[in-house]
Amino acid sequence: QLQLVESGGGSVQAGGSLRLSCVASGYPDRSFSMGWFRQAPGKEREGVAAIGSDGTIDYRDSVKGRFTISKDNAKNTLYLQMNSLKPEDTAMYYCAARPLAWVGSSLRPGHFNYWGQGTQVTVSS
Repeated sequence: QLQLVESGGGSVQAGGSLRLSCVASGYPDRSFSMGWFRQAPGKEREGVAAIGSDGTIDYRDSVKGRFTISKDNAKNTLYLQMNSLKPEDTAMYYCAARPLAWVGSSLRPGHFNYWGQGTQVTVSS
């Protein structure tokens, strides 16, 4: 069973930066398509950034140019560098992985079946 553990969340002022990390364990030497999602209170979970095991990358429009997703396969770690943070970025952020058979990127939560516990990001104005 693949396990995902996020870290790196916190509280920052608008314009600040944070880097989220997600360590995957349970399937050594296997490359998964992965993504970052977020959910604010009272809102649906939404895709933020995704990276396929084929190298494709996708971002939601509101974070393009500010967020960067990357993956270190040697460390089994997924990252999300978040710059120029805005109050509307405040949410619980989740790391997720798709089943091994799927190699492309996706921002749809329903395409992912492995989830971490989440890390809170709070951006104050």
